[in-house]
Amino acid sequence: MKVALLGPVAWRTPPVHYGPWELITSLLAEGLAERGVEVTLFATLDSITKATLDGVSPSGYEETPEIDGRVYEALHVSHALSRSAEFDLVHNHLDWLPLAFDRHCAAPMLTTIHGFSGPNILPAYRRSRSHFVSISDADRSPDLDYLATVHHGIDLDGLPVDPDGGDDLILFGRIHPDKGTDLAIEIARRAGRRLIICGIVQDRSFFTELIEPRIDGDRVVYLGSVGPADRGRILGSGAALLHPIRFAEPFGLSVVESMACGTPVIAYRKGSMPEVVDEGVTGRLVADVDEAVGAVASIATLDRAACARRARERFSAGRMVDDYMTIYRKIIS
Repeated sequence: MKVALLGPVAWRTPPVHYGPWELITSLLAEGLAERGVEVTLFATLDSITKATLDGVSPSGYEETPEIDGRVYEALHVSHALSRSAEFDLVHNHLDWLPLAFDRHCAAPMLTTIHGFSGPNILPAYRRSRSHFVSISDADRSPDLDYLATVHHGIDLDGLPVDPDGGDDLILFGRIHPDKGTDLAIEIARRAGRRLIICGIVQDRSFFTELIEPRIDGDRVVYLGSVGPADRGRILGSGAALLHPIRFAEPFGLSVVESMACGTPVIAYRKGSMPEVVDEGVTGRLVADVDEAVGAVASIATLDRAACARRARERFSAGRMVDDYMTIYRKIIS
């Protein structure tokens, strides 16, 4: 089986710090290669992989100011599709742009929809000949047909289980109103807990006006964007991960990573959260700040070992790779 993975080029694959789509593409590329699949990864040229690497962008456009993302994404897609006849399948992880040109793809195309940025991009999906996979049942569009839902997998080796945790509350994710950074600060304040915030600043004005003034280095600590080397240690050190989202979360990688470390999650009941969080085992689902504060008070009653065990059973990278290989065989046959 020869598979082309068409990855994004915003960040390196795997990412140095942030880059969820790149992370999933990397885990899939490595897992497929380990199973003997002939994989070509189309990604930034500084990417690291056991697969064959190809591409045109020297590095990620989010990391390199002189690289225009619009230009290099188009060049990247054009280059990959020009080689498509060499493969049994092209697996697209680059959102809608390859779909606009999928009639130039000589092999069947599968697209993992990592989340819709808005309804205005749906015409590219509706007109496409690609097969589709959703990353959660909650993130499906009624306008599209899907082959399957494949929940993301995570690198369990980099996420050691911490059987004890600590007293702090943790927030992992981009700093943006959608992610409820301000809500997490309020939950922690009312619960009488210290909050550790990790993530890139995606909305600068939101950060400057509502978040930065409340970071005191004592009760609210901001560690910036945290890379893989520190991610598991920080997640495992908490009493709970807060996820007070204001939007329909398509999946929630940090949620699953936290649970795999034994740290349960307190998440707003939106999007994929009821699908990902096992109520009373890996976390608590709440509706607002008041319920979240109450969940903090009782979170220690959850068994951290059971939390980690359930998450590791459900969300391993190996399970994700197996799910995709089943889909690949179905399409190719």
